[in-house]
Amino acid sequence: MKKIHFREWTVPSPRYWGVFAVLAAIVGVGLISALYMEHEGHWVTGMNNQIVWGMPHVFAVFLIVAASGALNVATIGTVFGKKPYKPLGRLSGLLAIALLAGGLMVLVLDLGRADRLMVAMTTYNFKSIFAWNIILYNGFFVIVAAYLYTMMEPKAKKYYFSVGVLGGIWRLILTTGTGSIFGFLVARMAYDTAILAPLFIVMSFAFGLAIFLLFLFFAFDQDGREIGGKLLFRLKNTLGVFVAGVALLLLIYHLTKLYGTKYHGVEAFILRDGGVYTVLFWVGQVVVGLLLPIAIIIHPTLSRSKGWIAGASAMVVLGGLAAMYVIIIGGQAYPIEMFPGKTVIASGFFDGVHGQPNYYAPSLPEILLGIGGFALAILATTIGVRMLKFLPADLSDEALDPHAGLKTGN
Repeated sequence: MKKIHFREWTVPSPRYWGVFAVLAAIVGVGLISALYMEHEGHWVTGMNNQIVWGMPHVFAVFLIVAASGALNVATIGTVFGKKPYKPLGRLSGLLAIALLAGGLMVLVLDLGRADRLMVAMTTYNFKSIFAWNIILYNGFFVIVAAYLYTMMEPKAKKYYFSVGVLGGIWRLILTTGTGSIFGFLVARMAYDTAILAPLFIVMSFAFGLAIFLLFLFFAFDQDGREIGGKLLFRLKNTLGVFVAGVALLLLIYHLTKLYGTKYHGVEAFILRDGGVYTVLFWVGQVVVGLLLPIAIIIHPTLSRSKGWIAGASAMVVLGGLAAMYVIIIGGQAYPIEMFPGKTVIASGFFDGVHGQPNYYAPSLPEILLGIGGFALAILATTIGVRMLKFLPADLSDEALDPHAGLKTGN
């Protein structure tokens, strides 16, 4: 491999500022929406005392999970020694930090009383999985920043591998903690299973790589930089493996639930009788998020097109949002059974009500806040690549493998 040179994103200024203005406006609308909900109270949202995690949590958890997966590109190059991935490490680390920042912005603003964030960061209840995650999120920022420093500062190169290994391990722990938030909630029948942790890990691989590819393709196309066919082949195959892994673990998750009699009710709700949740599961999560991307990736012709690979990546992102909606909101929509096998005649909290799912419809401010967090992540990445040398100047086959032509000729 030739020495890869890095340079800033040199797209013409009018185009850059146009992208900047659009993303900044979306972030601004998201912040205004958060301020509106904070001022008026959560009665202006679709949330209630049965469904307390709404649409902002869907975006927040998706972005946090994707942040871990975005760093996977750098980990493949560092820990597993895959040289074609090493030039992508800088962008991988930057995007990981930006996605986590966007997700945490949505999370903090949705929970309310953002001014008391320092209390949550300095006072811990170690019996709470949320307290663990505060430590994991802060640690992720510090470790990835150090990881980027070892990539960009020649004097720190000797720590590159060690910090890369630490980052790879830390992100796995972080995603395990995020999945365990739901897996530890035994009161919710849709949660209450340890397999959610590995499912979230594999989903992070797929979501993070999909967002990484979309940003990489956009940045290179706008700047006129080349991505070689061999690297494209590796990236799309890696995405295919991750998406197939999600499909496998999702199948195991539902087969495990179906095996236990006490979960038959919630499985029927998600898979057959859940209305919008059933539609989002089969159409959004399974067809759009899993089957269609796999079909494109394994297709002998479509898989050679960067446009189709970008389309498959976009489908993975949309399917991921649908998956989070089904997991987070669908899991709350199924009523809590306070007294299994018994019928509660009357309750102001709707616990034990069989066959009557909890109602939730996301409000516009909730949706705008979630989209604002997504825009913040892309905006931060855009500013980063514009100001510092995060992008490789050339990812062509000749740059990554100067002997490619000779090998082909032989």
